[in-house]
Amino acid sequence: MEYRRLGKSGLQVSELSYGSWVTFGNQIDEDLSEKCMHTAYEAGVNFFDNAEAYANGRSEEVMGRILARSGWSRDSFIVSSKVFFGTGGEWPTQRGLSRKHVVEACDAALRRLQVDYLDLYFCHRPDSETPIEETVHAMSHLIDQGKVLYWGTSEWSAEEIQEAMRIADERHLIPPTMEQPQYNLLHRKRVEEEYAPLYDSRTGLGTTIWSPLASGLLTGKYVDGIPEGSRLSHASNEWLKDLMMKDREAWERNQQRIRKLAGLSEELGLPMAHVALAWCLKNPRVSTVIMGASKVSQLESNLKALEAVDRLDDGLMQRIESIFS
Repeated sequence: MEYRRLGKSGLQVSELSYGSWVTFGNQIDEDLSEKCMHTAYEAGVNFFDNAEAYANGRSEEVMGRILARSGWSRDSFIVSSKVFFGTGGEWPTQRGLSRKHVVEACDAALRRLQVDYLDLYFCHRPDSETPIEETVHAMSHLIDQGKVLYWGTSEWSAEEIQEAMRIADERHLIPPTMEQPQYNLLHRKRVEEEYAPLYDSRTGLGTTIWSPLASGLLTGKYVDGIPEGSRLSHASNEWLKDLMMKDREAWERNQQRIRKLAGLSEELGLPMAHVALAWCLKNPRVSTVIMGASKVSQLESNLKALEAVDRLDDGLMQRIESIFS
């Protein structure tokens, strides 16, 4: 396992990390969740990603119990939470990025994860109802209290991130360190174009990538339909299937591209998932790529994608580009 700096911070994150979205507290049981976490940790993964909204808080509870049992030294791993969506409450104070919810959600995440501090704390989405200034103050306050070490954003626009950085600079507060965007061969523009000005030496934005396999599309498993036991086959993920398949034209176009990538992967003698993960890691702006495996065998396989990074030379990268351009 290799490690990269999280943006311009001094924090070293493993190139591949492990997240619990739609799996912990939902798709897989706690025993399997524990086996997956230990498999990742033993392979050198040091970042475990979570959020208040994942399974309405149950994901953090599962991860917290696993961390409590693991016996791992607290200085050997990084754990995150995210704030915005809440855990299913109906009151307006139970979601969003107000100072009240940001602070209370942080305390709740600490209890569920059974840790004294969060290494990374993300604003899970922008909040049009709350001034960015209020959120920046709240996040900076949590860092001053020692409850959070680094704060960041997820799926914010470049303009919103720049505004947060400007406010922090003017008011001598702590700016966001990282963004968690979706990034894969089918979803590229924001990371490669919109955020381009944010990677300079002064701003130094870090990125913790989610959905590098496009929710499994880039494994090729959905080319001939939705197989039993896959993520999209679960009733609890019906919303995700509807989201991915609502534009049938785009769905079919992406399947054609994926078939071509399958041919290239077969030529290389590599699983398509390895090629897709390695492609993400070829981008020097990527700090870490979050895996979301629901099986130990799947996780063990995807960890081997690190071996494919050097194989993707300029010629192969251009061939991949020609498929997805």
